[in-house]
Amino acid sequence: MFHRLKNYADFIKIEHTLFALPFAYAGAVLASNGFFSLKTFILILTAFTGMRTLAMTLNRIIDRELDALNPRTKKRHLPAGMISLKEAYAIALISSAIFFGSAFLINMTAFILSPIPAITSLVYPYMKRYTCLSHYILGLNLAYAPLGGWVAIKDSFEPLNGELNITILGIGVVFWVAGFDMIYGLQDIEFDRRYRLHSIGAHFGVRTALITSAISHIIFFCLVAYSLFQFDSGIFGKSGLVIIALLLIYQHFIVGENYNEKRIQIAFFNSNAILSAVLLFSIVADTLIP
Repeated sequence: MFHRLKNYADFIKIEHTLFALPFAYAGAVLASNGFFSLKTFILILTAFTGMRTLAMTLNRIIDRELDALNPRTKKRHLPAGMISLKEAYAIALISSAIFFGSAFLINMTAFILSPIPAITSLVYPYMKRYTCLSHYILGLNLAYAPLGGWVAIKDSFEPLNGELNITILGIGVVFWVAGFDMIYGLQDIEFDRRYRLHSIGAHFGVRTALITSAISHIIFFCLVAYSLFQFDSGIFGKSGLVIIALLLIYQHFIVGENYNEKRIQIAFFNSNAILSAVLLFSIVADTLIP
């Protein structure tokens, strides 16, 4: 039983929740000025984890045949037979129930808006077959995190009427995710070209992918900095921005044109998980410490 549960957790890459969950709590902290109930804290966690699990499972189901052809991914759970297609659909059903149920319990605005991230999560795997903009569609899936945290507290979302700053933070997340997804995609350049899948690297080469990734991360940094300053960021927020800038520079420094899989994994997981945690800590510290 334990082995089966471990297998499921590995299938959905539960540890990757660390990427964007801090952004969800950052949105909630900014909306509440630092304090909100334990119930809301737990519901944000369950809603986010449910949505992320659903998105990952849909991606694995839709891409299972391509994964079986790719030497890098052929040992994933579905192509390797470690999890059946029926089990994968069951995981998708359970995670969607957790997500929509959590959204309903949070507030009505969250519930009304909840189909939007579910739809874009379904669309993303297919976009890779048609356009390089798929990097940014993936970014959009994670950009809902700070917006969702905000909605969980405010029970409203009017980006052109007083809620523009959190929207700017969300747009920043789009560019952050797209930037590191371009780096991650360098592992599959030849495969993508052979099977006509779309990525910046496959279309335009490694150098262009790295430049586009760097530009996306510069845009991310500028949008996050602007958003934090609009929220009256203090010394912790400013210090956090310095650390975020260094993490982004480090990420691009270790990859470079002479990249390898180990360096990409470090850039993809380690530095980005630290980055989101730093942002959350900076916002919480600025809010709670005078």
